[in-house]
Amino acid sequence: KKKILPCCVYAEGEYDIDGTFVGLPVKLGRNGIEEIVQISLTDKEKKELHISAGHVKELCDRIHELGHL
Repeated sequence: KKKILPCCVYAEGEYDIDGTFVGLPVKLGRNGIEEIVQISLTDKEKKELHISAGHVKELCDRIHELGHL
């Protein structure tokens, strides 16, 4: 049975987030993630999601600069 669960994924435009990892709702199947599920978010939730994604991107960029990725 397929379930929708939160999962860290590489966003490529979903929720207007591109090029970073972020926790999003996904449909999981036997072979892993089948799709990223778009749900309605309030303006506040969208803002908080983008802030969170921005922090993750900054951290990944910094780690990359240090040569660890």
